[in-house]
Order: sequence, then structure tokens, then C-alpha cells
Amino acid sequence: MRLKSFGAHINSVSRFKTKGAVQKIKEAWSAGKIDVLVGTHTVLYDDIYLNNIGLIVIDEEHRFGVRQKEKIRAIKHTIDVLSMSATPIPRTLNLALAGIREISTLNTPPKSRLPIETQVSYLNDALIKAAILNEKYRNGQLFFVHNDVKTLPNYVAYLQKLLPAISIDIVNGQMPSRQIELVMSRFINKEIDVLVCTSIIETGIDIANANTVIINNAHQFGLSQLYQIRGRVGRGIRQAYAYLLLPQGRVLKKEAYRRLKAIEENTHLGAGYNISNMDLEIRGAGAVFGYKQSGVGGV
Repeated sequence: MRLKSFGAHINSVSRFKTKGAVQKIKEAWSAGKIDVLVGTHTVLYDDIYLNNIGLIVIDEEHRFGVRQKEKIRAIKHTIDVLSMSATPIPRTLNLALAGIREISTLNTPPKSRLPIETQVSYLNDALIKAAILNEKYRNGQLFFVHNDVKTLPNYVAYLQKLLPAISIDIVNGQMPSRQIELVMSRFINKEIDVLVCTSIIETGIDIANANTVIINNAHQFGLSQLYQIRGRVGRGIRQAYAYLLLPQGRVLKKEAYRRLKAIEENTHLGAGYNISNMDLEIRGAGAVFGYKQSGVGGV
């Protein structure tokens, strides 16, 4: 949308497109009628998309594996590649710090953007109820993230019992594409107050009216993942809130404690670089010449 005013012809391919629509896009791309094509990493494995390509922009670089990055390099040695991420993985950051890859940082936030207030707490009814009602009173919406597909319905039932008048729906990566699209459309149209979901929302979600996220079992998430999920809120001018919840009485291991403490302390805008440095320190640098993107991990 942002490039239309410059006369660029843009299109996209994803699992939400029908086979017929994808075929037409391929034909238009081959004929040179598309200037910019937005797609998932699957475009790297179709030679039709790789013809006459001059620049590849990798968004959310941390979600690409080493083999996929090497595939990009193998396409064309003279190709320009720009990789972007709020939280570079340890291996990528280590390569940059060692001078093997170039790196630049953006530290200036958008106008009127506020830091996200972040709190680590034990799961309790009062906190969750207050968080949801706060958004309801200001006509906002909320994400409730629980990264276990099997038990997601349990939390839908829990929230419905806690606040019967609240509109709640569910979304996860195992649902059919069409169903995901319908639920997200309803959420975007403000027909849903609380979206109970897995980490499927980690990237690509930009909903200005959703300004609170509750992350259940936060100790089970990686540092960069927590930062990315928290970044799904606070996309507008309203104050946003993130609640990182732990099971009652849970005693954290050292690494999990360090991750949560890092997220809680780094709330300022542009803190992704600090988060990445801590992630590098906690998980290790990975292998420069191998495929490991980090050293060690732990919950």
C-alpha cells in the first residue's frame, strides 16, 4: 500500500490465495508486470519467482533458518539482501559484531508511540479481569497468548466464566487457513474483545485497537519471542500493557528468570538490540560455519 503512490505494481502470495490466483500472479511476475512481490519463504523454492530478481528484503529475519539464508545467497551472488528484525538471533548478531555482516540500527520511534508497560506476575483472576475490563472500558481489545493448542479451549472457557459478557474467540496455526482469516477479520472489525491464541500472532499483526497482551506460561517462551509477542500491542497512540504470567508457585530456573527480567526491564522503544545482546549472552553465539543459530538454551 505504501508504494502505490510511487507507481510500483505490488502483489503477494500466501496460503490464503487460491491456486488460480497464485497462477495468475506467477504469469504476471514472469511478464514483468509486478515490481514488488510479498511472500513467505516458499517463494525461494520456486524458480519462477527467482527470475530477474535484484533485491530480497527479509522481514522477521529471526524466523528464517540458516539453510534458508544460504539458499538466498545461492540464488545469485550479486543479489542485494536486506535482512530486518527487531530481535536478531544470536548467530546473526554475533556475525555482525564480528564484522562479517554489516548492521545498522533504528532507534527513533514513531511519533506519539509510548513504551509498553510490562509486568511479570503469577496467574490470578483479579489481574486478568482488571486487564480485560480496562480494555473494554476504553473500547480496546486484548490478546491472551497460550502456546498449547490442546488446552486453548480450556482458557476460552476460563475467561468466559470469569467475564460472561466479553466476546471471545480462538485462533491457532492448526486451524484451516480460511477459518483463521475469518476470525482475524472479526477481530480487526472489533467484533471480538479477547483473542485467545498461540504464538501465531508473533509476527505480521498490526492492530492499533489491541493494546493489551497477556502471555500465559511466559517462562516457556524464548527471549526474542517474548519481545516479538509483546510488540503486537502498542502499535498506536494508546498506552499498551503486557502481562507475563507464571503458574502459581512456579520457581524459575536461572535462564528463565534472566529472560523475564530482561523483558520487564527493557520496555523503552527500540530495546530490541539490547534484548538481542542479552539473548546472545544467555543462549550463546551459535556456529559461524554451521547451522546452529544459538549455543545453548533452557526453560
